[in-house]
Amino acid sequence: MQKTIRLNNDIEMPLEGFGVFQVSDLDEAKTAVKLALKNGYRMLDTASSYKNEEAVGAAISESDIPREELFVTTKAYVNEMGYRRTIQAFYQSLNKLGLNYIDLYLIHMPLGDYYGAYRAMIDLYKAGKVRAIGISNFDASKLTDLLYNFDFIPQVNQIEHHPHFQRPELLKLMAERGLHAEAWAPFAEGMNGMFEEPTLEEIAKKHGKSVAQVILRWNVQQGISVIPKSVHENRMQENADIWDFELSSDEFEAISKLDRKRPSMLDTNKLSEVERLYDYLNNPVVTSLD
Repeated sequence: MQKTIRLNNDIEMPLEGFGVFQVSDLDEAKTAVKLALKNGYRMLDTASSYKNEEAVGAAISESDIPREELFVTTKAYVNEMGYRRTIQAFYQSLNKLGLNYIDLYLIHMPLGDYYGAYRAMIDLYKAGKVRAIGISNFDASKLTDLLYNFDFIPQVNQIEHHPHFQRPELLKLMAERGLHAEAWAPFAEGMNGMFEEPTLEEIAKKHGKSVAQVILRWNVQQGISVIPKSVHENRMQENADIWDFELSSDEFEAISKLDRKRPSMLDTNKLSEVERLYDYLNNPVVTSLD
């Protein structure tokens, strides 16, 4: 059973969706999206830098699901920042997806001329081409800076968020300003022994669930959307089966102790990471970029 949350512009967004990061083979991506739709997923998350928007669009077009039942997200990458570049990038993504509008359009990274990009997104929103706009990977300082320079509050900030990086200060700021949080890579790709955490294993055993299901439930129970990725149908089904149990306050407290207070996947404040993000344009074969 899909559940939704209402954004600050009164649009409903699912609490769980399906991501296609690192599925660059178009046939594989198309098959994965079709399987996800078959298994009840109605939110799809892609990006221009993933190079699979055509596959996502093809899967949508071949489904019999009404467009209004889908929530499609894509993103503009650092080479697409700036007013004119972002407008152009948006229409390129729209054409690749084969859609008439995008449900959520995001600034993928807090790099480049994202002020110009945000102005473009506001205009696209006002023109009815997107139903919601937002940002991705903006920490508290970058978010605060953006909010000081615009009256228009974004609907969503898509961030790295998992038991090893819980970000309470950022979540508090976002809640105060009315932004919805969406967690990319909610399992941190299993890095740093995520799936072998004794605390998570104990909670999973108690509920008759997997560690992955506990992590997803931990997010959505906080009102944070998740976009797990898998190309395997059994894992898609497992990831979707998170609505029949609830974590207790004691279990939340136990999970809070797993916070390492640093990113596992991406740190846009590190020089090496910024260089890697720009180099990604020429060498997209990496394992920890979203």
